[in-house]
Amino acid sequence: MADTLKFKLVSPERQLAATDAADSVTIPGMSGDLTAMVNHAAFLTNLRPGYVVVRSGGTEESYFVSGGFAEISQSVVSVLAEEAFEKAAVNRSFIEDRIFDAEEALSEMPQSAPTTRKQAALQKLNDFKALLDQVPG
Repeated sequence: MADTLKFKLVSPERQLAATDAADSVTIPGMSGDLTAMVNHAAFLTNLRPGYVVVRSGGTEESYFVSGGFAEISQSVVSVLAEEAFEKAAVNRSFIEDRIFDAEEALSEMPQSAPTTRKQAALQKLNDFKALLDQVPG
């Protein structure tokens, strides 16, 4: 069995990253960050806004995702993101725009919307707000 993971990060617009040699991949899962390594148990999770971090041979690459899904197996990590960007493309203004959009979506949600939908929208807003301290000006 190989001692590295295959990793792929795709969004609706493009494939942002792929490698056959990741040592580990850290993912912003809905219940918290998780790190997948070779021989990880099969796992599927929703993503919250945050950073996917791919470590390989002593180097580290980070990518911002706004949400989506991740599928982990013993040798493959696949991330299907709503939006995905290189970390360098994300700054405070970028996150503030996402916060504005999330606040607007929450305010426009009908009163009759299911409670779970409202809670998910509020959680996404709070996740974006929490990211403000992690990005440069």
